[in-house]
Amino acid sequence: MTIQTPDRDRLRRLAETLIEVAQRAGADQADALAVDGRSVSIDVRAGALEQAERAEGLEIGLRVLIGGRQAAVSSSDHSAEAIARMAERAVAMAREAPVDDTLGLADPDQLSPRRDAEGLELAENAPEPEPAGLQDMALRAEAAALAVRGISQVESANSSYSRRRMWLAASNGFSGGYARTGHALSVVSITGEGLGMERDYAGESRTFAADLPQPEDIGLLAAERTLARAGAKKPPTGAFPILYDVRVAGSLIGHLLSAVNGSAIARGASWLRRDLGEAILPNGMDLIEDPLRPRYASSRPFDAEGLPTQRRAIVENGVLKGWTLDLASARKLGMASTGSAARGLASSPSPSHSNVILTPGQGDQQALIAQMGRGLIVTSMLGASINPTTGDYSRGAAGFWVENGQIAYPVNECTIAGNLRDMLRGMIAADDALPWRGVEVPSLLVEGMTLAGA
Repeated sequence: MTIQTPDRDRLRRLAETLIEVAQRAGADQADALAVDGRSVSIDVRAGALEQAERAEGLEIGLRVLIGGRQAAVSSSDHSAEAIARMAERAVAMAREAPVDDTLGLADPDQLSPRRDAEGLELAENAPEPEPAGLQDMALRAEAAALAVRGISQVESANSSYSRRRMWLAASNGFSGGYARTGHALSVVSITGEGLGMERDYAGESRTFAADLPQPEDIGLLAAERTLARAGAKKPPTGAFPILYDVRVAGSLIGHLLSAVNGSAIARGASWLRRDLGEAILPNGMDLIEDPLRPRYASSRPFDAEGLPTQRRAIVENGVLKGWTLDLASARKLGMASTGSAARGLASSPSPSHSNVILTPGQGDQQALIAQMGRGLIVTSMLGASINPTTGDYSRGAAGFWVENGQIAYPVNECTIAGNLRDMLRGMIAADDALPWRGVEVPSLLVEGMTLAGA
Protein backbone atom coordinates (compact mmCIF):
# COMPACT_ATOMS: atom_id res chain seq x y z
CA MET A 1 0.00 0.00 0.00
CA THR A 2 1.27 3.47 -0.84
CA ILE A 3 1.61 5.89 2.07
CA GLN A 4 -1.11 8.47 1.71
CA THR A 5 -0.67 12.23 1.82
CA PRO A 6 -0.04 14.03 4.17
CA ASP A 7 1.84 11.21 5.98
CA ARG A 8 3.84 10.36 2.88
CA ASP A 9 4.87 13.94 2.22
CA ARG A 10 5.87 14.57 5.82
CA LEU A 11 8.06 11.48 6.04
CA ARG A 12 9.55 12.08 2.60
CA ARG A 13 10.43 15.68 3.47
CA LEU A 14 12.09 14.62 6.71
CA ALA A 15 14.18 11.88 5.08
CA GLU A 16 15.23 14.04 2.15
CA THR A 17 16.02 16.96 4.45
CA LEU A 18 18.32 14.72 6.49
CA ILE A 19 20.27 13.89 3.32
CA GLU A 20 20.63 17.52 2.31
CA VAL A 21 21.78 18.62 5.76
CA ALA A 22 24.23 15.70 6.04
CA GLN A 23 25.86 16.59 2.74
CA ARG A 24 26.18 20.21 3.80
CA ALA A 25 27.84 19.00 7.01
CA GLY A 26 30.49 17.16 5.02
CA ALA A 27 29.13 13.69 4.23
CA ASP A 28 30.20 12.16 0.91
CA GLN A 29 27.10 9.94 0.90
CA ALA A 30 24.11 9.53 3.19
CA ASP A 31 20.87 7.65 3.60
CA ALA A 32 18.04 8.34 6.00
CA LEU A 33 14.90 6.78 7.45
CA ALA A 34 11.80 8.48 8.78
CA VAL A 35 9.40 6.19 10.64
CA ASP A 36 5.98 7.05 12.01
CA GLY A 37 4.15 4.41 14.05
CA ARG A 38 1.45 3.79 16.57
CA SER A 39 0.27 0.71 18.42
CA VAL A 40 -2.40 -0.38 20.89
CA SER A 41 -2.12 -3.44 23.14
CA ILE A 42 -4.84 -4.78 25.45
CA ASP A 43 -4.32 -7.49 28.11
CA VAL A 44 -7.23 -9.07 29.99
CA ARG A 45 -7.31 -11.46 32.91
CA ALA A 46 -10.14 -13.09 34.85
CA GLY A 47 -12.72 -11.42 32.63
CA ALA A 48 -11.48 -7.88 33.20
CA LEU A 49 -9.02 -5.42 31.72
CA GLU A 50 -5.53 -6.08 33.07
CA GLN A 51 -3.48 -3.56 31.11
CA ALA A 52 -3.83 -1.20 28.17
CA GLU A 53 -0.90 0.37 26.36
CA ARG A 54 -0.76 2.86 23.53
CA ALA A 55 2.40 4.11 21.89
CA GLU A 56 2.97 6.47 19.02
CA GLY A 57 5.76 8.61 17.69
CA LEU A 58 7.90 9.70 14.82
CA GLU A 59 11.62 8.88 14.71
CA ILE A 60 14.38 9.61 12.25
CA GLY A 61 17.68 7.90 11.51
CA LEU A 62 20.70 9.03 9.51
CA ARG A 63 23.73 7.16 8.17
CA VAL A 64 26.65 9.10 6.70
CA LEU A 65 29.66 7.83 4.74
CA ILE A 66 32.97 9.62 4.36
CA GLY A 67 35.86 7.99 2.55
CA GLY A 68 35.05 4.42 3.52
CA ARG A 69 34.00 5.38 7.04
CA GLN A 70 30.44 5.39 8.33
CA ALA A 71 28.34 6.32 11.34
CA ALA A 72 24.63 6.13 12.13
CA VAL A 73 22.52 8.16 14.56
CA SER A 74 18.82 8.50 15.39
CA SER A 75 16.49 10.90 17.16
CA SER A 76 12.86 11.40 18.11
CA ASP A 77 13.36 15.17 17.78
CA HIS A 78 12.84 16.16 14.15
CA SER A 79 13.08 19.93 14.44
CA ALA A 80 15.41 21.76 12.06
CA GLU A 81 17.87 22.38 14.90
CA ALA A 82 17.88 18.72 15.93
CA ILE A 83 18.45 17.57 12.35
CA ALA A 84 21.42 19.93 12.00
CA ARG A 85 22.92 18.61 15.25
CA MET A 86 22.33 15.01 14.14
CA ALA A 87 24.14 15.56 10.87
CA GLU A 88 27.10 17.26 12.55
CA ARG A 89 27.36 14.50 15.15
CA ALA A 90 27.14 11.73 12.54
CA VAL A 91 29.84 13.33 10.37
CA ALA A 92 32.13 13.77 13.38
CA MET A 93 31.61 10.13 14.39
CA ALA A 94 32.25 8.86 10.86
CA ARG A 95 35.57 10.70 10.65
CA GLU A 96 36.76 8.70 13.68
CA ALA A 97 35.49 5.32 12.42
CA PRO A 98 37.77 2.68 10.82
CA VAL A 99 38.02 2.56 7.04
CA ASP A 100 36.12 -0.15 5.16
CA ASP A 101 36.41 0.16 1.39
CA THR A 102 33.36 -2.05 0.84
CA LEU A 103 31.03 0.55 2.38
CA GLY A 104 28.98 2.77 0.10
CA LEU A 105 25.56 3.33 -1.40
CA ALA A 106 24.24 1.57 -4.46
CA ASP A 107 24.95 2.96 -7.90
CA PRO A 108 21.88 4.71 -9.34
CA ASP A 109 21.42 2.03 -12.00
CA GLN A 110 21.14 -0.64 -9.26
CA LEU A 111 18.17 1.01 -7.56
CA SER A 112 14.68 -0.43 -7.51
CA PRO A 113 12.20 1.22 -9.90
CA ARG A 114 9.51 0.53 -7.26
CA ARG A 115 9.21 3.28 -4.70
CA ASP A 116 6.12 2.03 -2.85
CA ALA A 117 4.38 -1.24 -1.94
CA GLU A 118 1.51 -0.96 -4.42
CA GLY A 119 -0.03 -4.39 -4.98
CA LEU A 120 1.61 -6.06 -1.96
CA GLU A 121 -1.26 -5.20 0.42
CA LEU A 122 1.05 -4.56 3.36
CA ALA A 123 -1.32 -2.11 5.07
CA GLU A 124 -5.04 -2.32 5.69
CA ASN A 125 -6.98 0.67 4.41
CA ALA A 126 -9.37 0.72 7.37
CA PRO A 127 -9.87 2.74 10.55
CA GLU A 128 -7.78 1.82 13.58
CA PRO A 129 -9.73 -0.62 15.78
CA GLU A 130 -11.20 0.81 18.96
CA PRO A 131 -9.63 -0.34 22.26
CA ALA A 132 -13.04 -1.69 23.27
CA GLY A 133 -13.05 -3.93 20.20
CA LEU A 134 -9.57 -5.24 20.96
CA GLN A 135 -10.59 -5.89 24.57
CA ASP A 136 -13.65 -7.82 23.40
CA MET A 137 -11.49 -10.08 21.24
CA ALA A 138 -9.12 -10.80 24.13
CA LEU A 139 -12.04 -11.53 26.46
CA ARG A 140 -13.62 -13.91 23.95
CA ALA A 141 -10.33 -15.79 23.54
CA GLU A 142 -9.86 -16.01 27.32
CA ALA A 143 -13.44 -17.21 27.87
CA ALA A 144 -13.03 -19.94 25.26
CA ALA A 145 -9.91 -21.25 27.00
CA LEU A 146 -11.47 -21.12 30.47
CA ALA A 147 -14.54 -22.99 29.24
CA VAL A 148 -12.43 -26.10 28.62
CA ARG A 149 -12.52 -28.46 31.59
CA GLY A 150 -9.13 -28.77 33.26
CA ILE A 151 -7.90 -25.24 32.54
CA SER A 152 -7.29 -23.66 35.95
CA GLN A 153 -6.53 -20.15 34.73
CA VAL A 154 -5.51 -18.02 31.80
CA GLU A 155 -2.19 -16.33 32.48
CA SER A 156 -2.73 -13.76 29.76
CA ALA A 157 -4.92 -12.95 26.79
CA ASN A 158 -3.67 -10.18 24.52
CA SER A 159 -5.06 -8.38 21.48
CA SER A 160 -3.03 -5.73 19.67
CA TYR A 161 -2.89 -3.52 16.61
CA SER A 162 -0.04 -1.61 15.02
CA ARG A 163 0.48 0.68 12.07
CA ARG A 164 3.89 1.76 10.85
CA ARG A 165 4.93 4.03 8.00
CA MET A 166 8.49 4.43 6.75
CA TRP A 167 10.36 6.45 4.17
CA LEU A 168 13.88 5.77 2.92
CA ALA A 169 15.90 8.40 1.07
CA ALA A 170 19.53 8.40 -0.06
CA SER A 171 21.97 10.72 -1.75
CA ASN A 172 22.14 8.39 -4.78
CA GLY A 173 18.63 9.52 -5.73
CA PHE A 174 16.51 6.85 -4.07
CA SER A 175 13.37 8.01 -2.28
CA GLY A 176 10.48 5.71 -1.43
CA GLY A 177 8.29 4.41 1.35
CA TYR A 178 5.27 2.41 2.40
CA ALA A 179 3.09 1.45 5.37
CA ARG A 180 2.41 -1.73 7.32
CA THR A 181 -0.40 -2.80 9.62
CA GLY A 182 -0.56 -5.71 12.02
CA HIS A 183 -3.26 -7.44 14.09
CA ALA A 184 -2.35 -10.03 16.73
CA LEU A 185 -4.17 -12.18 19.28
CA SER A 186 -2.66 -14.62 21.79
CA VAL A 187 -3.62 -16.68 24.85
CA VAL A 188 -1.48 -18.42 27.50
CA SER A 189 -3.42 -20.94 29.60
CA ILE A 190 -2.51 -23.05 32.65
CA THR A 191 -3.57 -26.43 33.99
CA GLY A 192 -2.77 -27.85 37.42
CA GLU A 193 -1.23 -26.17 40.42
CA GLY A 194 2.15 -25.87 42.16
CA LEU A 195 4.81 -28.28 40.91
CA GLY A 196 2.22 -29.94 38.69
CA MET A 197 1.43 -26.77 36.79
CA GLU A 198 1.80 -26.79 33.01
CA ARG A 199 1.20 -24.00 30.50
CA ASP A 200 1.01 -23.58 26.76
CA TYR A 201 -0.17 -20.95 24.31
CA ALA A 202 -1.70 -20.17 20.95
CA GLY A 203 -1.34 -16.98 18.97
CA GLU A 204 -1.69 -15.59 15.48
CA SER A 205 -0.85 -12.34 13.69
CA ARG A 206 -1.98 -10.96 10.34
CA THR A 207 -1.66 -7.85 8.22
CA PHE A 208 -5.44 -7.70 7.69
CA ALA A 209 -7.94 -8.19 10.52
CA ALA A 210 -10.16 -10.31 8.26
CA ASP A 211 -7.36 -12.90 7.95
CA LEU A 212 -7.07 -13.40 11.72
CA PRO A 213 -8.70 -16.57 13.15
CA GLN A 214 -11.68 -16.19 15.46
CA PRO A 215 -10.77 -15.47 19.11
CA GLU A 216 -12.65 -18.59 20.24
CA ASP A 217 -10.49 -20.78 17.99
CA ILE A 218 -7.29 -19.34 19.44
CA GLY A 219 -8.51 -19.75 23.03
CA LEU A 220 -9.62 -23.33 22.40
CA LEU A 221 -6.30 -24.25 20.78
CA ALA A 222 -4.34 -22.80 23.72
CA ALA A 223 -6.46 -24.87 26.12
CA GLU A 224 -6.04 -28.09 24.13
CA ARG A 225 -2.29 -27.65 23.95
CA THR A 226 -2.09 -26.95 27.67
CA LEU A 227 -4.15 -29.97 28.71
CA ALA A 228 -2.03 -32.21 26.52
CA ARG A 229 0.98 -31.24 28.66
CA ALA A 230 -0.53 -32.35 31.98
CA GLY A 231 1.63 -34.87 33.81
CA ALA A 232 4.81 -34.15 31.83
CA LYS A 233 7.97 -36.02 32.88
CA LYS A 234 11.50 -36.56 31.64
CA PRO A 235 12.08 -38.88 28.66
CA PRO A 236 14.81 -41.54 28.54
CA THR A 237 18.39 -40.74 27.54
CA GLY A 238 19.90 -42.08 24.34
CA ALA A 239 20.03 -41.68 20.56
CA PHE A 240 16.54 -41.28 19.11
CA PRO A 241 14.74 -39.68 16.16
CA ILE A 242 13.45 -36.18 16.91
CA LEU A 243 10.32 -34.77 15.29
CA TYR A 244 10.26 -30.97 15.24
CA ASP A 245 6.61 -29.96 15.41
CA VAL A 246 5.45 -27.32 12.94
CA ARG A 247 5.46 -24.80 15.78
CA VAL A 248 9.25 -25.03 16.22
CA ALA A 249 10.51 -26.48 12.93
CA GLY A 250 11.19 -22.97 11.63
CA SER A 251 13.92 -22.56 14.24
CA LEU A 252 15.88 -25.39 12.62
CA ILE A 253 15.76 -23.67 9.23
CA GLY A 254 16.58 -20.42 11.02
CA HIS A 255 20.01 -21.84 11.87
CA LEU A 256 20.57 -22.57 8.17
CA LEU A 257 19.55 -19.01 7.29
CA SER A 258 22.05 -17.64 9.80
CA ALA A 259 24.75 -19.80 8.23
CA VAL A 260 24.13 -18.43 4.70
CA ASN A 261 24.08 -14.82 5.88
CA GLY A 262 26.69 -12.90 3.92
CA SER A 263 28.08 -11.17 7.01
CA ALA A 264 28.88 -14.54 8.60
CA ILE A 265 30.36 -15.86 5.36
CA ALA A 266 32.58 -12.80 4.94
CA ARG A 267 33.89 -13.27 8.50
CA GLY A 268 34.47 -16.99 7.95
CA ALA A 269 32.15 -17.64 10.90
CA SER A 270 29.73 -20.09 9.28
CA TRP A 271 29.67 -23.87 9.18
CA LEU A 272 28.46 -23.56 5.56
CA ARG A 273 31.24 -21.21 4.40
CA ARG A 274 32.75 -23.83 2.04
CA ASP A 275 29.48 -25.41 0.87
CA LEU A 276 28.31 -23.18 -1.97
CA GLY A 277 27.22 -25.55 -4.74
CA GLU A 278 27.12 -28.52 -2.36
CA ALA A 279 24.16 -30.59 -1.13
CA ILE A 280 23.01 -29.43 2.32
CA LEU A 281 19.35 -30.55 2.26
CA PRO A 282 17.76 -33.79 0.98
CA ASN A 283 17.36 -34.29 -2.77
CA GLY A 284 14.22 -32.62 -4.10
CA MET A 285 14.01 -30.08 -1.29
CA ASP A 286 14.08 -26.33 -2.07
CA LEU A 287 14.38 -23.35 0.24
CA ILE A 288 12.87 -20.32 -1.49
CA GLU A 289 12.81 -16.68 -0.43
CA ASP A 290 9.92 -14.61 -1.77
CA PRO A 291 9.81 -11.04 -0.39
CA LEU A 292 6.88 -10.16 -2.67
CA ARG A 293 4.08 -12.29 -1.17
CA PRO A 294 0.94 -10.12 -0.78
CA ARG A 295 -0.35 -9.57 2.77
CA TYR A 296 2.69 -11.20 4.38
CA ALA A 297 4.12 -9.22 7.28
CA SER A 298 7.76 -9.45 6.20
CA SER A 299 7.25 -8.72 2.51
CA ARG A 300 9.05 -5.69 1.11
CA PRO A 301 9.15 -4.06 -2.34
CA PHE A 302 12.77 -2.90 -1.94
CA ASP A 303 15.47 -3.45 0.66
CA ALA A 304 17.06 -1.03 3.12
CA GLU A 305 19.57 0.10 0.47
CA GLY A 306 16.91 0.80 -2.16
CA LEU A 307 17.63 -2.33 -4.21
CA PRO A 308 14.82 -4.39 -5.75
CA THR A 309 13.70 -7.55 -3.96
CA GLN A 310 12.84 -10.71 -5.85
CA ARG A 311 12.01 -14.39 -5.46
CA ARG A 312 15.15 -16.53 -5.36
CA ALA A 313 16.32 -20.03 -4.47
CA ILE A 314 18.63 -20.25 -1.46
CA VAL A 315 18.65 -24.04 -1.83
CA GLU A 316 17.50 -25.85 -4.96
CA ASN A 317 17.07 -29.64 -5.13
CA GLY A 318 19.05 -29.85 -1.91
CA VAL A 319 22.00 -27.83 -3.27
CA LEU A 320 23.08 -24.50 -1.74
CA LYS A 321 22.75 -21.93 -4.52
CA GLY A 322 23.76 -18.64 -2.92
CA TRP A 323 24.42 -16.46 0.08
CA THR A 324 22.13 -13.74 1.44
CA LEU A 325 23.89 -10.45 0.72
CA ASP A 326 23.68 -6.73 1.25
CA LEU A 327 25.99 -4.38 -0.65
CA ALA A 328 28.89 -4.49 1.82
CA SER A 329 28.99 -8.27 2.24
CA ALA A 330 28.58 -8.74 -1.52
CA ARG A 331 31.56 -6.48 -2.22
CA LYS A 332 33.66 -8.35 0.35
CA LEU A 333 32.87 -11.62 -1.42
CA GLY A 334 33.15 -10.29 -4.98
CA MET A 335 29.46 -10.91 -5.64
CA ALA A 336 26.26 -8.94 -6.27
CA SER A 337 23.79 -8.01 -3.54
CA THR A 338 20.67 -10.17 -3.35
CA GLY A 339 18.59 -7.14 -2.32
CA SER A 340 18.48 -8.41 1.25
CA ALA A 341 19.58 -5.42 3.34
CA ALA A 342 17.70 -4.53 6.50
CA ARG A 343 18.52 -1.81 9.02
CA GLY A 344 17.34 0.02 12.09
CA LEU A 345 17.19 3.74 12.61
CA ALA A 346 20.65 3.90 14.22
CA SER A 347 22.33 0.94 12.56
CA SER A 348 23.99 0.24 9.25
CA PRO A 349 22.46 -2.25 6.77
CA SER A 350 23.00 -5.98 7.19
CA PRO A 351 21.67 -9.04 5.32
CA SER A 352 18.25 -10.37 6.33
CA HIS A 353 15.63 -12.80 4.97
CA SER A 354 11.92 -12.34 4.32
CA ASN A 355 9.27 -14.98 3.52
CA VAL A 356 11.24 -18.22 3.37
CA ILE A 357 9.42 -21.37 2.18
CA LEU A 358 10.68 -24.95 2.55
CA THR A 359 9.41 -27.67 0.19
CA PRO A 360 6.73 -29.71 2.03
CA GLY A 361 6.71 -33.50 2.15
CA GLN A 362 4.06 -35.95 0.98
CA GLY A 363 2.56 -37.11 4.29
CA ASP A 364 1.10 -35.56 7.41
CA GLN A 365 2.68 -35.37 10.85
CA GLN A 366 0.95 -38.55 11.99
CA ALA A 367 2.74 -40.46 9.23
CA LEU A 368 6.09 -39.19 10.52
CA ILE A 369 5.14 -40.17 14.08
CA ALA A 370 4.38 -43.68 12.88
CA GLN A 371 7.66 -43.76 10.93
CA MET A 372 9.78 -42.66 13.90
CA GLY A 373 8.43 -45.49 16.06
CA ARG A 374 10.14 -44.44 19.28
CA GLY A 375 11.44 -40.93 19.91
CA LEU A 376 10.59 -37.37 20.83
CA ILE A 377 8.20 -34.81 19.35
CA VAL A 378 9.47 -31.32 20.22
CA THR A 379 6.79 -28.64 20.60
CA SER A 380 8.72 -25.99 22.53
CA MET A 381 12.34 -25.04 23.01
CA LEU A 382 14.36 -22.91 25.37
CA GLY A 383 18.00 -21.92 25.55
CA ALA A 384 20.47 -22.67 22.81
CA SER A 385 24.12 -23.56 22.41
CA ILE A 386 24.92 -23.33 18.71
CA ASN A 387 28.49 -23.20 17.43
CA PRO A 388 28.19 -21.04 14.27
CA THR A 389 31.54 -22.27 12.91
CA THR A 390 31.10 -26.04 13.37
CA GLY A 391 27.30 -26.38 13.45
CA ASP A 392 27.31 -28.24 16.77
CA TYR A 393 23.81 -27.94 18.22
CA SER A 394 22.29 -28.30 21.69
CA ARG A 395 18.92 -27.01 22.93
CA GLY A 396 16.53 -27.50 25.80
CA ALA A 397 13.22 -28.99 24.70
CA ALA A 398 9.78 -30.17 25.76
CA GLY A 399 7.09 -32.09 23.91
CA PHE A 400 5.79 -35.67 23.73
CA TRP A 401 7.35 -39.11 23.93
CA VAL A 402 6.41 -41.61 21.22
CA GLU A 403 6.27 -45.39 21.64
CA ASN A 404 5.28 -47.80 18.88
CA GLY A 405 4.36 -44.92 16.58
CA GLN A 406 1.91 -43.37 19.07
CA ILE A 407 2.16 -40.49 21.52
CA ALA A 408 2.67 -42.03 24.99
CA TYR A 409 3.06 -39.08 27.38
CA PRO A 410 4.17 -35.43 27.56
CA VAL A 411 7.80 -34.67 28.43
CA ASN A 412 9.80 -31.73 29.76
CA GLU A 413 13.26 -30.86 31.05
CA CYS A 414 15.32 -32.55 28.36
CA THR A 415 18.13 -31.58 25.99
CA ILE A 416 18.56 -32.53 22.35
CA ALA A 417 21.94 -32.38 20.57
CA GLY A 418 23.50 -33.07 17.20
CA ASN A 419 25.29 -31.36 14.33
CA LEU A 420 23.31 -29.13 11.98
CA ARG A 421 25.04 -30.44 8.87
CA ASP A 422 23.94 -34.02 9.60
CA MET A 423 20.53 -32.99 10.91
CA LEU A 424 19.54 -30.96 7.85
CA ARG A 425 20.98 -33.33 5.26
CA GLY A 426 18.84 -36.26 6.40
CA MET A 427 15.61 -34.63 7.58
CA ILE A 428 12.15 -35.65 6.34
CA ALA A 429 9.37 -33.06 5.92
CA ALA A 430 5.64 -33.37 6.55
CA ASP A 431 2.99 -31.43 4.61
CA ASP A 432 1.63 -29.30 7.48
CA ALA A 433 3.38 -25.92 7.08
CA LEU A 434 1.30 -23.04 8.44
CA PRO A 435 0.54 -20.02 6.23
CA TRP A 436 1.24 -16.37 7.03
CA ARG A 437 4.63 -17.13 8.61
CA GLY A 438 7.85 -15.40 7.64
CA VAL A 439 9.50 -18.84 7.73
CA GLU A 440 7.00 -21.34 6.29
CA VAL A 441 8.29 -24.75 7.36
CA PRO A 442 6.42 -28.04 7.99
CA SER A 443 7.12 -30.54 10.76
CA LEU A 444 10.57 -32.07 10.31
CA LEU A 445 11.82 -35.53 11.34
CA VAL A 446 15.53 -35.76 12.15
CA GLU A 447 17.13 -39.16 12.79
CA GLY A 448 19.87 -40.09 15.23
CA MET A 449 20.06 -37.12 17.57
CA THR A 450 21.19 -37.40 21.18
CA LEU A 451 18.52 -36.95 23.84
CA ALA A 452 19.42 -36.27 27.47
CA GLY A 453 16.48 -36.89 29.78
CA ALA A 454 16.03 -39.01 32.88
